[in-house]
Amino acid sequence: MRAILVVNPQATSTTPGGRDVLAHALASQVKLDVVETDYRGHAMAVARAAARDGIDLVVAHGGDGTVNEVVNGLLSDSGGSPDEAGAVPTLGVVPGGSANVFARALGLPADPVEATHRLLTALETDRRRRVGLGRADRHWFTFNAGLGWDADVVGRVAKRRGKQTTAGLYLRAAVRSYFRPPLGRPTLTVRIPGEEPAEVVTAFVSNTDPWSYLGERAVHLNSGCSFDTGLGLFALSGLSLPTVCTHVRQALLTDSDQHGRRLMRRDDLPLVRIDAAQPVHFQVDGDLVGQRTRVEFQSVPDALTVIA
Repeated sequence: MRAILVVNPQATSTTPGGRDVLAHALASQVKLDVVETDYRGHAMAVARAAARDGIDLVVAHGGDGTVNEVVNGLLSDSGGSPDEAGAVPTLGVVPGGSANVFARALGLPADPVEATHRLLTALETDRRRRVGLGRADRHWFTFNAGLGWDADVVGRVAKRRGKQTTAGLYLRAAVRSYFRPPLGRPTLTVRIPGEEPAEVVTAFVSNTDPWSYLGERAVHLNSGCSFDTGLGLFALSGLSLPTVCTHVRQALLTDSDQHGRRLMRRDDLPLVRIDAAQPVHFQVDGDLVGQRTRVEFQSVPDALTVIA
């Protein structure tokens, strides 16, 4: 088996020593090349080349941004449909970031050493699974995407964070973005096939649950969402303090079942389009993509094979 280990040395919990241990362990089972990323988009380029060269396995060691780049590289020739991409390398993940939402949703240990052991065991026993992904504006996403408030938060965090990203940083960014939204609060129109359009002010789209993590606390928006279902939509038509406090409290409950007068929630959606009255921030998997006035979100079942 030919494999490539893609390491982001700037990720929160990656270290040269950890990289060497992981590479040595993998090299005992596969023919391995190791690539350290040194610019934004590098992991995507490596994964795209790996798919075109017929590599069997690509292991991403970094945070959710690194995993997202690798996934987009692996599926870059798919045209939105994995069936059109031909044979795509299997994905392996060893978490090295701060949140590691995708890895945790797969049930992988947060500790890189434990995750490496799990990966090696899975390779020995050929344990793998197919996972569904989301696609938005030609970008694949593994766990969430959004327009409005959450994307504003992601943008603020990206400007201020260094190697270490903390829950406190996200909380401060959320409060600032709530009181001083950088692009205002333009109306968003949600369009779901078979339903009347609905107006909201912020929209979160999930590909799995939890939507994210606040430190060790899981954040639940669409608790029935998983890699085996369609997309989850969580959208609010108002952002008054009582509304926000209600849904933040519900989101942090272990058995969360989000509901409320201002909430538009849908589970297992194959397709949803969101139009904005003026440009708003757009994020996928915790990375700011840019500004958009229209994004179509699509669920793609069985998009990728993952060692788990």
